[in-house]
Amino acid sequence: MRSATIKRKTKETEIEVSVNLDGTGVVEIATGIGFFDHMLDLLARHSRIDMTVKALGDLHIDFHHTTEDVGIALGQAVKQALGDMAGITRYASIHMPMDETLTRVVIDVSGRPMLVFRTTFTRDKIGEFDTELVREWFNAFAMNAGITLHVETLYGENAHHIAESCFKGLARALRTALAIDPRNKGEVPSTKGQLGG
Repeated sequence: MRSATIKRKTKETEIEVSVNLDGTGVVEIATGIGFFDHMLDLLARHSRIDMTVKALGDLHIDFHHTTEDVGIALGQAVKQALGDMAGITRYASIHMPMDETLTRVVIDVSGRPMLVFRTTFTRDKIGEFDTELVREWFNAFAMNAGITLHVETLYGENAHHIAESCFKGLARALRTALAIDPRNKGEVPSTKGQLGG
């Protein structure tokens, strides 16, 4: 099975993340941030990645360190679980509707990290969660997973819907891109013969 566990401890956070890329979306999330837990829960369920995330952070300051560090650890876990990336589909593109909102997510599991994030929010907070942290999480995840990721909200009004369409879009794109393509016969899907360089 393609699985990995990452532990990360700093003066600001203590995080343990486990993933199984070939799972069914079994999820156990506890970050202390309700809205963030909701986003990670739907990320796991719609990607079908089994995921455990346990985080203790300096929430008395704000949610930034915990959100970013979970992105780092989760990205590292996905990268480790992928190994040499042999046999993966690699690319995926999806338009994710969430009521009045539509977000496009395009992914290349290339080993070359890049984030293009063209999403704006109609307000600064969703409950107590700063909406600017959505981009921070996506950046931390993409850089540490080693993926090229484009996220663009084409239109939308409700901030909760906008964030949810971004996370669900990523989930469905990951579900496709990380899947093993039987036609690849274990080959790395690159003319270079390797991904990441």
